[in-house]
Amino acid sequence: MVPASCSHCHRTTQVETVERINTVQDPELKARVRDGSLFVWECPYCGTRNLLKYQTLYHDPEARLMLWLLPDGQEAPREVEEAVKELDGYTLRRVREVGDLVEKVNIHEAGLDDVAMEMCKWVTCRELSAKNPEMMDAKLRFLRMEGPDNEIVMAFPLNGQMQVVNLGFNVYEDARGILGRNPSIRPEPGFAQVDAAWLNTFFR
Repeated sequence: MVPASCSHCHRTTQVETVERINTVQDPELKARVRDGSLFVWECPYCGTRNLLKYQTLYHDPEARLMLWLLPDGQEAPREVEEAVKELDGYTLRRVREVGDLVEKVNIHEAGLDDVAMEMCKWVTCRELSAKNPEMMDAKLRFLRMEGPDNEIVMAFPLNGQMQVVNLGFNVYEDARGILGRNPSIRPEPGFAQVDAAWLNTFFR
């Protein structure tokens, strides 16, 4: 339990948190991560629904996936970083926002590579910015694949509203091809933070 202040009435209450998520032991938690409800709490005084960011380790043993949500500049303990490097075949990621955690889980559940997905977003932002310069730094998030051609659906905020853009699956395939020809564009061992800022270090 941690103290949390309501964004509306500003009264404080104790909110339950889940600091370790194992999807085999508690598969219900995977669904609550994917829809974001695990991080939403309702104020008992005014009924306002609030988002609570806190440190948690998401572990899907069957998918060999570990995602560590470390908000507000927190870092994973060094001994843990060293231990996980020995895990064979695991995807290890560090994220700072709840939305990033949700997105990483959804990308993996769709059978996609998050590095290639970051490249898709990088390319899409530059294409969209040709018509709207504000799109250069847009925060695109993967939502899902849909339709017989596996179109990739992404959402992003613009002028206070959420917008949606669909990408052909060929954009993802092209990104995978680029990564295959450039093996240096891969995360470091351990809990790597794979996002737009990380990808930009390769394209200057």
